[in-house]
Amino acid sequence: MGAVERNGYRFEPEYSVINQNGGIHVYHKGEFLEEIKFSFSGKFPNPDEIEKLIDTYCNQRGI
Repeated sequence: MGAVERNGYRFEPEYSVINQNGGIHVYHKGEFLEEIKFSFSGKFPNPDEIEKLIDTYCNQRGI
């Protein structure tokens, strides 16, 4: 899954299959804001779950 853009924010997911965890790096106007950490099982994270994390982040911050 590549980067997701929402209302001027950019969300770049990265993950480690070995460690079964990852993070979504949040940028606004090119500036790094924070990382949303997550864990998963299997060969890769479910893209729908990443979308839900991004949706929740945006809803909580009114983005």
